[in-house]
Amino acid sequence: MRRTHLVCVGLFVLWLGSMPARGGTEQPESEPANALSDASFEQSARKPSIVIDATQKGQPISKYIYGQFIEHLGRCIYGGIWAEMLEDRKFYYPITPEYAPYGPADAARGPLPVVAASPWQIIGGPDSVTMDTAAPFVGEHSPRIREGSGIRQNDLAVVNGKKYVGYVWIKAAGDGPGIVKVTLKGAEGAWSFQCAGDQYARQSFEFLASDSTDRASLTIEVDQHPCHVGTVSLMPADNIEGLRADTLEVLKQLNSPVYRWPGGNFVSGYNWKDGIGDRDRRPPRKNPAWTGVEHNDFGLDEFMTFCRILNTEPYIALNSGLGDATSAVEELQYATGAADTPMGAWRAKNGHAQPYEVKWWSIGNEMYGSWQLGHMSLEEYTRKHNEFAAALRAENSSIQVVAVGDAGPWSEGMLQNCADSMDLISEHFYRQEGPDLASHVAQMAQSVRAKADAHRSYRERFPALQGKDIDIALDEWNYWYGPHVFGELGTRYFLKDALGIAGGLHEYTRQSDIMFMANYAQTVNVIGCIKTSKTYASMETTGLVLQLYRAHYGSVPLSVTTQSPLDVAAALSEDGRTLTVGVVNPTLQTLDLPLELQGAALEGTGRRWQIAGSDPMAYNEPGQAPNVRIQEAEVATPLDQLTVEPCSVTLFALPLKNN
Repeated sequence: MRRTHLVCVGLFVLWLGSMPARGGTEQPESEPANALSDASFEQSARKPSIVIDATQKGQPISKYIYGQFIEHLGRCIYGGIWAEMLEDRKFYYPITPEYAPYGPADAARGPLPVVAASPWQIIGGPDSVTMDTAAPFVGEHSPRIREGSGIRQNDLAVVNGKKYVGYVWIKAAGDGPGIVKVTLKGAEGAWSFQCAGDQYARQSFEFLASDSTDRASLTIEVDQHPCHVGTVSLMPADNIEGLRADTLEVLKQLNSPVYRWPGGNFVSGYNWKDGIGDRDRRPPRKNPAWTGVEHNDFGLDEFMTFCRILNTEPYIALNSGLGDATSAVEELQYATGAADTPMGAWRAKNGHAQPYEVKWWSIGNEMYGSWQLGHMSLEEYTRKHNEFAAALRAENSSIQVVAVGDAGPWSEGMLQNCADSMDLISEHFYRQEGPDLASHVAQMAQSVRAKADAHRSYRERFPALQGKDIDIALDEWNYWYGPHVFGELGTRYFLKDALGIAGGLHEYTRQSDIMFMANYAQTVNVIGCIKTSKTYASMETTGLVLQLYRAHYGSVPLSVTTQSPLDVAAALSEDGRTLTVGVVNPTLQTLDLPLELQGAALEGTGRRWQIAGSDPMAYNEPGQAPNVRIQEAEVATPLDQLTVEPCSVTLFALPLKNN
């Protein structure tokens, strides 16, 4: 990718100081920010004002700064995006008489702990269910259930009046035909199937919930003769091609233009071929980077379905940790190759005759970190990156290659040795909780700016970058702190975090000459902007900001000067007819801000959207009325000041007078 490089017009915000940012998925220590606290506000900003110069324009803002990132971690995909209700449906763990799937440490992690042992329980004597390794349906073993016994999974959630559908693979254990009975506590009905023959047969069932409870349980019982159980599935009937309908509804509100997948640390130990083909026959694995089981129910084809439904672009990370270039090229060919290529033929056999359109491919993830599987020295990795890039481009020359970066020696080495083998370079950062409201909010913009400043210095210093325009894909960024309320790394976000995310978006627009892509990490549950319970999904405070700016913020940044402790950014709409102004107020006061617009004039009725509240710690909870929401109102122009509420993000869209 080569785009004309323009020097971005500086959007000066007085209260934001510079601060180094740390990359990687390890949580960084919180650092004090050079920002005005609420206590010092009155003395240092007695006469706040905003000056916008409509004649001073920056490079157009890339839509890709509103990107998202999903990883096979915690409840992001399984328990968040994917509709499967059963844990360990392929029996990775051996079934025991005790129901103890959660370890002691997990018990304190809230209502969605990580499963660390079988979530299935033997019904009957301790020897009435055995794990048969001789001819497993999938994985290493499959349960053999004696007559008069069964297995049960507890802690399922159902909603009264809602339909649930599922199936079970069963076969006789060789002693004669048996009868398999399936029931769902909390729902009406029971299903019975004959279990005969030496081949597994798929038997379907459905239930109508008669109660709303998170203590429902699915029971599979065997009568007359023993039977083998292969895999089991249970989903809400309103699932959309295996995806949760409630989560999809909220995801559509984000309208993100691109999703990065499957990792993250996960990708460095992931074999993409495990996630291809018949879902029930895909092997369950230990998650290579995180806790729990990787069911391999959500693979490349499911990700592409996800992208199609959301009308978004896929961005696939390749395994350059424990993986090799041959496997990466095969994955690329599976996704984009013609049906007469070896991998394209496999894709067609799996029901997808036409090649997918996948433009964005990253070679690896955080290979600079000791926590990363396959971590190696910079010298070794530059050779590996170049090998991958050459092989990938030989297979498909139209792709855009994203390299692993980390501002400092690693990015410097990658740019000096691999500049001809990349189109974008990735950066990551996470921030923790700040000591006060203003400094907490300021961290996001400071970290974005630090990354941009570092890469501008590289362009000036390194001969390898002369004549090149290698922009940044900041494909992981977010706050990361607090208890895991929503499963592994499932932290909760508050109103104050929304203000910081808005400030980060403002800084991306200020750095529009060098920031091409940003992927908020991670979309659902895991440090995500959407949170789910077992039955409901809702937008987090941070998600409201991403939704608002994606829908209404302009695309041509303008010069802004302000004398107040606010983060203010402005941009014109693509057609130049509307001025959008974003204001982050990290104080607990209502502010009237005199507005001076140079080079243009306002006319007509505009709109104002705000996310505000008196409590910086306000948050939203799935299944409950939101405490934080987007509020919309009309704004009459011309106007000589903007009013913003305490602890708020406010976005104005103001029509301009025709010249």
